Amino acid sequence: MHAIDCIVSAPGKAILHGEHAVVHGKVALAVSLNLRTFLRLQATSTSEVCINLPNINTFLSWDVAALQHLLQGTTTEHGNLKELDAELVGRLRELTGIEAGSTDTRSMAVSAFLYMYLCIFAKAKALPSVSVTVWSELPTGAGLGSSAAYCVCVAAALLSAQGAVSSSPVSDGDTARWSGEELELINQWAFQGERIIHGNPSGVDNAVSTWGGILRYHAGKITPLQRVPMLRILLTNTRVPRSTKTLVAGVKDKINKFPSILNPVLESVDAVACTCEQTLMEMAKGVPTAEHYATLEELIDINQHHLNVMGVGHPSLDTLCRVTLARGLHSKLTGAGGGGCGITLLRPDSSASVVQDVIQDLKDAGYECWETSIGVPGIQLHSSHAVKEEVMNVFNSY
Repeated sequence: MHAIDCIVSAPGKAILHGEHAVVHGKVALAVSLNLRTFLRLQATSTSEVCINLPNINTFLSWDVAALQHLLQGTTTEHGNLKELDAELVGRLRELTGIEAGSTDTRSMAVSAFLYMYLCIFAKAKALPSVSVTVWSELPTGAGLGSSAAYCVCVAAALLSAQGAVSSSPVSDGDTARWSGEELELINQWAFQGERIIHGNPSGVDNAVSTWGGILRYHAGKITPLQRVPMLRILLTNTRVPRSTKTLVAGVKDKINKFPSILNPVLESVDAVACTCEQTLMEMAKGVPTAEHYATLEELIDINQHHLNVMGVGHPSLDTLCRVTLARGLHSKLTGAGGGGCGITLLRPDSSASVVQDVIQDLKDAGYECWETSIGVPGIQLHSSHAVKEEVMNVFNSY
């Protein structure tokens, strides 16, 4: 064991532009969201592996010898990052009592952790005793990349403990990041965890959580933008549940029914994403201007209209747009739509009183609302005194 006690954090993700159109080969911009998931890994001498997930009221432990037994006689190369070891996945289900096809948050989180733990330490002389505690600021099931942030944290902590990535990378004060090569390894292992949870993920969520900043996603290719500004936003959860699968199918049906109407809409969404990318790069090169923010606001309004045309709007999202516009702020849905979450751009000169008033207006409408930022760093390693007090209080409880 290399890292005896390590604390890491990874951001969530939001889609800035291009949701739904990306399914049809258009550009999407995915951004890191400064609502973070924090993980602490500690070496113990208990001969047990413990995981504490207080957000979902899950506290479990396993005997190391029982876990070691799961690795015996498997024929797959455990370091294989091309595909999952189906045999090991099956054995984990038996051990944990998780039924095949189960998708509840608790089962998926536990399975992803145990799979990565066993595969990463498969070649060690003995599996290490560890205690892992995870605390997240991200709501689950809201399309904000909570599972990816979790998997990236698990991968980074386990790889640090195993010595595959540095347990003390080059630091910037009390917070540090890994090299590009090490980040790529963390990202690949996190993607394995995402496969356990989602079956066939795109890889965008874990890439955003690993690299941070803003990523361009087009036809399966993920490209981090080199220099991006950090933008203040409000993130609003309308609390209206929705099925991503149903909404994606609805857009496809509409395109098939009205191709001459909807295909130009998809082209226009693509142009919005590309124009936004160009504007963000200009902002990163020099001093962001009022004109830059005006352009971003117009693009937000245009893209929200596109999404309504596609049929993925919702009265709750209309309310979000109306309430924020009354205070001079511009909003759009992020993710699947049909309810779910929306983002509101804040200018650097947006006054604290306006922001607090709009947050109160949205809470009065029954929504959850956070003031946060996008374009923030990806996975980071922290010293204990660089972590928020409330997070350390959670960690010190276990």
